[in-house]
Amino acid sequence: MHADHDADHDTDHAADRDTDHLRRAIAVAAAAREAGNHPFGAVLVDGSGAVVLEAQNTVTTDHDVTGHAETNLVRLASRTLVGTDLSAYTLVTSCEPCAMCAGAVYWSGIGRIVYGLSESALREITGAHPANPTLAHPCRLVLADGSRRVEVSGPLLEDEAAVVHDDFWTT
Repeated sequence: MHADHDADHDTDHAADRDTDHLRRAIAVAAAAREAGNHPFGAVLVDGSGAVVLEAQNTVTTDHDVTGHAETNLVRLASRTLVGTDLSAYTLVTSCEPCAMCAGAVYWSGIGRIVYGLSESALREITGAHPANPTLAHPCRLVLADGSRRVEVSGPLLEDEAAVVHDDFWTT
C-alpha cells in the first residue's frame, strides 16, 4: 500500500509540475502578444522538471509564417542543446501544436508534449480569422503516423490558456 501511495504522489507531483509549466507557457504567450505577435508561447522542460528554454510566437515581428512558438523552441533547442538526446524532454505549450509544429517536435526527438488550449477551442475563439488559418488536424493524429512515440497530454487549463486570446482576434 505504501508503494501505491508513493506512485500516486509522484503522479500528483508530475501533474502539478505540468500545470506550473503550462502557466509559464501561457505567460510567455502573453509576452508574445505584448511584443506584437500572436499570443502563443512554449517552454522546454528537461527530465528533472527544470525549464531550460522558452520561445514566443514571432510570426509578425520576424515576418515569418513559420515563427510559431513551438517551432521557434525546436529551432532554439537544436542550436543550443547540440547533441542532446531530447527524448526525456517535454515541450509545454499554451495551445495545441499545429501540424507543422507537431512535425517539428517529432523531428527534434522531444518525447512529450503538454498543451493548454485545444486547436478546436482556438478555432472557436478565432473563427475564420485570416491570421490564424487553423488546420483541424489534432497533433495526436500527426504524431500517430511517426515511427517513434511522442506522448501528448492536453488539453489542460483551457480557460486559463484562452484568456491571453481575449479580444486579440477581433481587432
